[in-house]
Amino acid sequence: MGANPEGLSLNLATTRQQWDMRQAVEACVRHGVTAISPWRDQIAAIGLDEAVRIVRANGMRLTGVCRGGMFPAADKAGRAAALDDNRRAIDEAAALGADCLVLVAGGLPRGSKDIAGARDMVAEGILAILPHARASGVPLAIEPLHPMYAADRACVNTLRHALDICEAAGEGVGVAIDVYHVWWDPELAEQIARAGRMGRILAHHICDWLVPTRDLLLDRGMMGDGVIDLRGIRRMIEAAGFRGPQEVEIFSSQDWWTRPGEEVLRTCIERHDTLCRA
Repeated sequence: MGANPEGLSLNLATTRQQWDMRQAVEACVRHGVTAISPWRDQIAAIGLDEAVRIVRANGMRLTGVCRGGMFPAADKAGRAAALDDNRRAIDEAAALGADCLVLVAGGLPRGSKDIAGARDMVAEGILAILPHARASGVPLAIEPLHPMYAADRACVNTLRHALDICEAAGEGVGVAIDVYHVWWDPELAEQIARAGRMGRILAHHICDWLVPTRDLLLDRGMMGDGVIDLRGIRRMIEAAGFRGPQEVEIFSSQDWWTRPGEEVLRTCIERHDTLCRA
């Protein structure tokens, strides 16, 4: 009967070089995948109204929309522009009925060395957009990124830090746990359990960490090709109360983005079925 796609969501970054959003949804339908997570540029490429129509017509669940965040900026105008863009992202996620809007915090403003100040801007930015998110019914999912991205992409680098922000912000803010970014953390088990007690796990992203890694951004591995204990982390996440889909998110300029989309999706389903279930 083949591999079972139940419990898998396709983050559309995984096939962004092969398919647009419409084509990706069509492929998911062919393979029995019922959940996706699109990126905002992919939504914009076909138009929000058409994206909504496609999602509804095919009964797709959106495990998230990628992405909001990027709060730090060198001046007030830049920070205000970031807030406006995040409010637009919330509106898009609401229109699509997404489970959450994923937030990538943002790194240091241009010319800055003040990472503590950048982290303050992130916390302040989340508090500023939170009323709009609550009113729109869109949970905000902070995704801590690996420390190698602290300067340019995300100065929130541990699950502990993300949960501290959630605790301060209150209702409507949770976390997206991406194994690529947190697998190395010695506090991972403790912080996943904490997230479960707080009821803050909103998404679970999977791929693998290759050894060696050829590119710090664009060389994520297919599940099973690297060193991450995917099944062990999933057990922690389910023990913490989250049993939502596992979202495959792979950036792979030298490998999976060069292969036919059908091969990529079929491999995602097979690896998820055999390697990732708790």
